Amino acid sequence: MVLETLNPMHYNITSLALDTMPVATVPILILMCFLFLIWAHEETSSIPGPGYCLGIGPLISHGRFLWMGVGNACNYYNKTYGEFVRVWISGEETFIISK
Repeated sequence: MVLETLNPMHYNITSLALDTMPVATVPILILMCFLFLIWAHEETSSIPGPGYCLGIGPLISHGRFLWMGVGNACNYYNKTYGEFVRVWISGEETFIISK
């Protein structure tokens, strides 16, 4: 008897889901996902450089400048993206212009 109550196949998953999740939760979750997608949407910049990617791009860019130093990081970005590059240093958008 105890084994029957502990058996997960004994319960109907759909009835369990309906009991635990109210009807209003699904539209709220869909609305929150839609708002998150709108918030995370980034307008594409005409200036090349690493992407923003929900704030991860600026962290990587700043970390690269701290780790490699300004000169080596600038050379890396110039080789990767060209003469005019947009990066983030200390959370601020910074442009590297070189020839």
